[in-house]
Amino acid sequence: MTIQNLCLVLALFLLLNLGVGMWRVLRGPTAADRMLAAQLFGTTAVAILLLLAEASSSAALRDVALVFALLATVTAVAFVRRAWVFLENDNDSK
Repeated sequence: MTIQNLCLVLALFLLLNLGVGMWRVLRGPTAADRMLAAQLFGTTAVAILLLLAEASSSAALRDVALVFALLATVTAVAFVRRAWVFLENDNDSK
């Protein structure tokens, strides 16, 4: 088995994991659970893109993976800032 085939098999396995993670997004009991699953999607997408970049020797896929990683960071910070405001408002009303 060549390295390209191994990368493609691993990318397919991670893609299947995304399908399982979709269940958590749809059924997550809290917004934090859903956000954590969405972050998992971002991380898995970056891993898939890096594996595909290695299999096809494409630098463009590495660039897209970097953009996804940066967007995931911004999304997490925005969620925490929003959740922090809601928690402060809940504590002030008690």
